Amino acid sequence: MTSRTERPELAELRKMLYIAPFHRWLGLDIVDLTERELVLEMPWRDEIVSNPMIGSAHGGILSALIDLTGLYTVNALGGTARATADLRVDFHRPATSGPLRAIGSLVKLGKKLSVAETKIEDRTQRLLASGRGAYVG
Repeated sequence: MTSRTERPELAELRKMLYIAPFHRWLGLDIVDLTERELVLEMPWRDEIVSNPMIGSAHGGILSALIDLTGLYTVNALGGTARATADLRVDFHRPATSGPLRAIGSLVKLGKKLSVAETKIEDRTQRLLASGRGAYVG
C-alpha cells in the first residue's frame, strides 16, 4: 500500500477497484482524480431497476456507489481505507437513467478513521443521492 503522503496513480486505483467481482459487475470506472475529488462512473444496467413502473434504480445500488466512492476517495487522497465503519445515505430523487456519476471528497483524513462525502448525479448533473462514510484504515 502507499504511504500517507503518496497518492496512488489512477491506473493503480483502477487495478484495486477491479479486484472485486461486484465492482466489475457494476461496470465502475474511475474517470477523474484531482487534488480534492475522485469521480467514479457507473453505466446504467437494467438489472439495477427495482421499480419498473418508473424505471428507477434500487437504493442499495446507489448506497453501494456512495460507499465505494468514499472508500476509494480516502485511498486516492492519501489515506488507507479497508472497511466501512459507518454510512449515511440521503436519496433526493429517483435515478432513472445512466450513466451515474459519483463525486467523492475527503472530509477528514485520520490515522484510524477517515471520512468522505459523495454525491451522485445523473447525466444532467441533477443530484440523485448523497452520503457520508467513515472508513477504518
